[in-house]
Amino acid sequence: MELRRMATPSSSYRAWVPAALEAAIITRAAHYHSLPAEKLEAEVHQLLRQHSRYMDTECLNLYAGTNVMNPRAQKLLASGVGSRPSLGYPGDKYEMGMQYAEQLEIMAAELLKEIFHCQFVEFRVGSGSLANLYAFMATCKPGDRIMAFPASAAGHVTHHAEGAAGLYGLEVQAVPFDGEQMAIDLSELRKQARELKPKLIVVAGSLCLFPYDVAGVRAIADEVGAYVLYDAAHMSGLIAGGAFQQPLAEGAHLMTMSTYKSFGGPPAGLVLTNEAALAQKLDAIAYPGLTANFDLSKTAALILAALDIHEHGKAYAQMCIANAQALAASLYARGCPVHVVEGRGFTVSHHIALPAHQWGGGTKASRLLEPANILTSGIGLPLEPIAGDFNAVRLGTQELTRWGFIPDSMRDVAELICRVLVKSEAPETVRPEVVALRRNFQDLKFVR
Repeated sequence: MELRRMATPSSSYRAWVPAALEAAIITRAAHYHSLPAEKLEAEVHQLLRQHSRYMDTECLNLYAGTNVMNPRAQKLLASGVGSRPSLGYPGDKYEMGMQYAEQLEIMAAELLKEIFHCQFVEFRVGSGSLANLYAFMATCKPGDRIMAFPASAAGHVTHHAEGAAGLYGLEVQAVPFDGEQMAIDLSELRKQARELKPKLIVVAGSLCLFPYDVAGVRAIADEVGAYVLYDAAHMSGLIAGGAFQQPLAEGAHLMTMSTYKSFGGPPAGLVLTNEAALAQKLDAIAYPGLTANFDLSKTAALILAALDIHEHGKAYAQMCIANAQALAASLYARGCPVHVVEGRGFTVSHHIALPAHQWGGGTKASRLLEPANILTSGIGLPLEPIAGDFNAVRLGTQELTRWGFIPDSMRDVAELICRVLVKSEAPETVRPEVVALRRNFQDLKFVR
């Protein structure tokens, strides 16, 4: 079968996409339209090989929103069970023939409940963002008011008007934040919550350098009749490993999370709770509500990822934190700006933040590092904003930790980063040394 070259009709031109990006996409689309099926398939395989070599063997991946999977879990993503619908409770499926595969659902739920010390788990969720939507739907109705971290405190877009919260019809107000201490301003929160009467208060977001006072937020929520949601998208692996705060035990009604990032599993989401009434609502939202069919091959991979955490979670989480603290100190010692809180230090998690004003923004700084094969991203800090960009760079140590990096290794990582960001060396001249360093770390740790 031959795919014919097709000119992109003017009616399909996306005027809302930056013109240069849209032009480049149209050019590549025309190339793919010109290929016969065999060549198109060959290019798929080639691109995947190139990506794997680059991402998994040649880069220092410090992007906080990713991780490398246990190869045995990764193989399960290709299992045939993924294309089999699974609607309803194990033992009472709409489809026939699921008596074997449905046991995976029971395994996953019980293992996750054990790891996170909770009573109820909703795992039929496509992503952490959708997990937040589930939580919003279980606690609020359209038109209700919620409070969430602002973007300047790394609040996630799903908590805001542009994301799931706004799309669901919620009114969003900011949680007062003490930027100097990187903490919730509880006295101001109490004052505003009494005035605003939110139905939900969201704690945490896309950067968590330190634990938050969940118990203090819960006390305020109880005063005004609100629920508390802790978004553990980035912190799930550290929470499961017992190395960070335990939000449900501290008072959160709900905890959402991603199953990759620091957890190291397949891309999906979870909603956890100890509240039976909320669990019942979440169950109905998942089925027959929004999820209906879900990918059981992801569930199988999630079981293996959870077993890795069950066996190695404590040591892994502790090493993530030790690596972040060593990297932050090494960067700071080499003249790189690192966000620090007086009396608290740089971080007690796997996250680090670098104020990015001297590079013109966090994304600009990340794009300086990318040609050196050092991968990062921008993030918001409660500092002076930068027009058109984030005002900080976010680093996460979870993937390098899985590749076997230890605190002593972080000095080498810091030196390579600083050669680009501090000494202004051409990133292309640094890249061979990045690749050489990565060659020493090719065996995964903290996997069974």
